[in-house]
Amino acid sequence: MDTRDANFMSHAARIARRGLGLAWPNPAVGAVVVAPSGEIVGRGWTAPGGRPHAEAIALERAGDRAAGSTLYVTLEPCAHESGRGAPCSGAIIAAQVQRVVVGIRDPDPRTAGNGIKQLRNAGIEVLEGVGTNEMTSLTLGHILRVTEGRPAVTLKLALGSDGRVPRGNGKPVWVTGLEARAHGHLLRATNDAILVGRGTVTADNPSLTCRLPGLLSRSPVRVVMDRHLSTPSSASLFESGEAPVWLLCAAERPQANAELLRSKAAEILSVPLNDQGMISPEGALETLASRGITRVLIEGGPSIAEAFVDADLVDEAIVYQGAALAGEDGLTPFGGRGLDRFADSGQFTLTATRNFGPDRMMRWRRIKACSPALSAA
Repeated sequence: MDTRDANFMSHAARIARRGLGLAWPNPAVGAVVVAPSGEIVGRGWTAPGGRPHAEAIALERAGDRAAGSTLYVTLEPCAHESGRGAPCSGAIIAAQVQRVVVGIRDPDPRTAGNGIKQLRNAGIEVLEGVGTNEMTSLTLGHILRVTEGRPAVTLKLALGSDGRVPRGNGKPVWVTGLEARAHGHLLRATNDAILVGRGTVTADNPSLTCRLPGLLSRSPVRVVMDRHLSTPSSASLFESGEAPVWLLCAAERPQANAELLRSKAAEILSVPLNDQGMISPEGALETLASRGITRVLIEGGPSIAEAFVDADLVDEAIVYQGAALAGEDGLTPFGGRGLDRFADSGQFTLTATRNFGPDRMMRWRRIKACSPALSAA
């Protein structure tokens, strides 16, 4: 692989990340138009709400200088009419781009190689599979929504130095410092939705917004798994209108609290129960995917964490271990088990660690989610 191609594709991936948490229901894509001289003459990333696409923005910014250029794009250009804009493959052909470098193919059956085929049929040179691992990770939510009917899932845990989750008492209890908590808020800003159980709302009364300076508007959709719809209407969730609140409750059961919660601007989504009479992780994720969610951050308590890990539905886990103790009444993060649940499972591999002052962050990846995918067929 040419170093120049790798560098420009890495640039496209960096700018694509600007759309994370904003581009849904479409994937966050980055595109860079490079003139024969090596000068970048246009850049674009997917706009909020999914349109315009990255390629269209980059080509518009490049103008006439797109002719004869190389376009680097993290995901195969779309080849289908959507009612919200012309396909990107046609725009690339019309702009007289000479060469297109693609990170991964789009699994969406409406494109699925057809974008690349159209470009090649028009005489454009296409190189596939540049930065496949990075582009697969970047686009995982879109890939899973198309192929498995669910969003990508990141589980976030904050543990004390004793390996336990602090127990809330009507408000959050912190075991990590400001720097680690700020990083956690950045995770919120790059996800479409944040999910907790009703127990977390009761114990911690969180607002679940992104409280980094200037990023409150990047707060994700706030989702509560609440089988009996017993979330109190006085919860802090309803005090901030920066992001929607969705409550997942049991399907086909009258809920006495429904109208009161709707008056607080909550949207109530019915989810079928499993054989145990619970909202299953699979059912919750399918419901979110049907609403366009591609990336969800789970910040619930140990029971929620355990349920999603046991169902093999966690693609990445971000664990912050603070210097402070959670205390004797703290909870083990996975029912009766600690972090050995990751290390001993064979499902996860530790891919990164980072220190935030006295606190340590560990990034665990689901092994299946680390595998390359969607390169040239």
